[in-house]
Amino acid sequence: MSTPAPAPVEVKLNKKKGKANEGINNRLQIVMRSGKYTLGYKTTLKSLRSGKSKLVIISNNCPPLRKSEIEYYAMLAKTGVHHYTGNNVDLGTSCGRYYRVSCMSITDPGDSDIIKAMPEA
Repeated sequence: MSTPAPAPVEVKLNKKKGKANEGINNRLQIVMRSGKYTLGYKTTLKSLRSGKSKLVIISNNCPPLRKSEIEYYAMLAKTGVHHYTGNNVDLGTSCGRYYRVSCMSITDPGDSDIIKAMPEA
């Protein structure tokens, strides 16, 4: 007599941060294909000063002084700021680039609903 083999147990990991990041990554890819954006610190500040920016995304390892300056300009321009959970390498990868991106500005979301989906915006 052989005993039946135990049923395989599925282990579900709780990945809240991963799911939220997945959503913004998909929306960022849509913006890259159909919208307008600027990558980098200098061009982000230029778009904020000119009032063209709709949403600013900052990586989590952006230097504090630079981050506070971008947040200040965004506050003056009444623009939403999203703090990306990954570092600048992850943000560059999610933008489809092979280089690091510490901050970016979305001027036209295109087909994406990224501006409505971000709670800070």
